[in-house]
Amino acid sequence: MKPAYTKLNHDHLQFFTALLGESNVLVNEEEKQKYGRDYTEDFLFVPEVVLLPQNASEISEILKYCNNQRVAVTPRGAGTGLSGGALPLYGGVVLSTEKLNHILAIDEDNFQVTTEPGVINDELRRAVEAKGLFYPPDPASKGSCFIGGNLAENSGGPKAVKYGVTKDYVLNLEVVLPNGEIMWTGANVLKNSTGYNLTQLLVGSEGTLGVITKVVLKLLGKPKTDLLMMASFGDLVSPCVAVSRLLNAGITPSALEYMERNAVEWSMRYADVSLELENDMQSILLIELDGNDGEILMRECEQIYEILEANKCLNVLLADTAAEKERLWKVRRICGEAVHAHSVYKEEDTVVPRFQLPVLLQKVKEIGAKYGFESVCYGHAGDGNLHVNILKGELDDEAWNHTVKHGIREIFETCHQLGGTISGEHGIGLVQKEYLDVVFNSAQIQLMKGIKQVFDPHGILNPGKIFPD
Repeated sequence: MKPAYTKLNHDHLQFFTALLGESNVLVNEEEKQKYGRDYTEDFLFVPEVVLLPQNASEISEILKYCNNQRVAVTPRGAGTGLSGGALPLYGGVVLSTEKLNHILAIDEDNFQVTTEPGVINDELRRAVEAKGLFYPPDPASKGSCFIGGNLAENSGGPKAVKYGVTKDYVLNLEVVLPNGEIMWTGANVLKNSTGYNLTQLLVGSEGTLGVITKVVLKLLGKPKTDLLMMASFGDLVSPCVAVSRLLNAGITPSALEYMERNAVEWSMRYADVSLELENDMQSILLIELDGNDGEILMRECEQIYEILEANKCLNVLLADTAAEKERLWKVRRICGEAVHAHSVYKEEDTVVPRFQLPVLLQKVKEIGAKYGFESVCYGHAGDGNLHVNILKGELDDEAWNHTVKHGIREIFETCHQLGGTISGEHGIGLVQKEYLDVVFNSAQIQLMKGIKQVFDPHGILNPGKIFPD
């Protein structure tokens, strides 16, 4: 049953305006529509108002007021999400964190950075690199996505195979609860075994438990050098097999990225990048190594070449300049935008134990043939995270809105059977919630709903996400 939330009136808008100032309360229809979309399919849910607070105190007052008034509040970062997590399903308030955009402190002694959630991922990475430090999580949208959104979805990226995902770098959070209370969740230390781990509970909670206003992140020393190889293959599965062989040989690349031919060609056209592709090439593997000793990396490259050659590799290109590396990475990082420009699509964020990736890939193609849809696959082969882009193409609305869902469910059931799950880094949000029962039974779902109830008893914060209706 659809929850009953209070519709905004003149008094509500007056309160927000008095608190934030007129310029930070957006009621123009065109502006509201901008905040009613994200990168998920072609959805539009228009909020009643968009609020642009600038600090935790203002967010506290907003949430306290909306909690008392039973007004739905949808937190939002940069809007680059792919699961509909920032869409205001019930209207109400979109609470944007775009003005909480300051890096507050870089602690070079303790290898930590304290930042607000509206800082762009790549800006934070560049700021700490200027100090000789390194923040590894690097989603494909790193040039536009916010750190807060990365926290909400527990984002990964190409470097997850060696360095892990966002949660592995979060030490402490300042968060505003739905009742307006401001709290820190942990401590700025590398080890903490004090009570329940509220910090990690908040990471990946998709804005349903609280609004993050500050974060303390762990940093590493910046690697001095890196190498990038592009290996091409004459089929779709051999690169996935090669990944397991590489890792079993004791080599840990900093990235192992998979793309099938259509994804490569569409990205090349979209980004206006030229690559020479063999006529019989069906897929590629990008392999990045990083470290502090170039000679060691070159020896590992030679070892990798031997493994690739033994696993049906057609050709290997070693990017030997910064420009060449950037060109190859651009093709991979722009993949999602290129597919979106080609067709309306549904992107499924599947993940399995990486040795099972060849099986998953084959099953995806079989399921597509069964239900009559085309798919384009790419993703993080090093950690078993395959992005399955299902294209609408010539499908009619009936097939797109109903039949395809049966195919998606079968893909997710395959993931679960292989020991995986239905999202590796995009979250559940709106579009995956009807499939949550594939991986969780009713007792598990009720336990999670109970946690939501403790944090947000009136259900005002990002309603309609994660849990099935």
